[in-house]
Amino acid sequence: MSGTTPTRRTVLATGGAVALAAGCSKYGDEGAEPEPPPETKSSAAPTSSGDGKSQKPPAADELAKTSDIPVGGGKIFKDEKVVVTQPEKGDFKGFSAVCTHSGCTVSEVTDGTINCACHGSKYRVADASVADGPAPRALPAQKITVTGNSITLG
Repeated sequence: MSGTTPTRRTVLATGGAVALAAGCSKYGDEGAEPEPPPETKSSAAPTSSGDGKSQKPPAADELAKTSDIPVGGGKIFKDEKVVVTQPEKGDFKGFSAVCTHSGCTVSEVTDGTINCACHGSKYRVADASVADGPAPRALPAQKITVTGNSITLG
């Protein structure tokens, strides 16, 4: 050590610069568009059993029963990053559950909107259009299939 002690001004300036750099690196560019959710890949082509006969592909895993989705509301499936809504009785829609503002997963569906708790964005259950910002655009549609009382992805 040289025996010189840093001044109070040097210590405060260095600490402020470190805090500023840490804060900027944590949040990045708020205007940047989040990565789109990964697409679910499914094979609709028949498979061969090795004996020359083709087999149907296995049925997709059920996401929910139609009775699980309230009329005028919806349900979020966090693992699949999808939200399923039922704006009117018997009309089911699927949307990405990833907020278009900063990539958070939406947190709830209440009072006719899909809500993101991160910054307060709200999307309409009927078409996922923005009801209240800061989201810049609607949630992308996700393909769902309703067969009887079963809802599956794809």
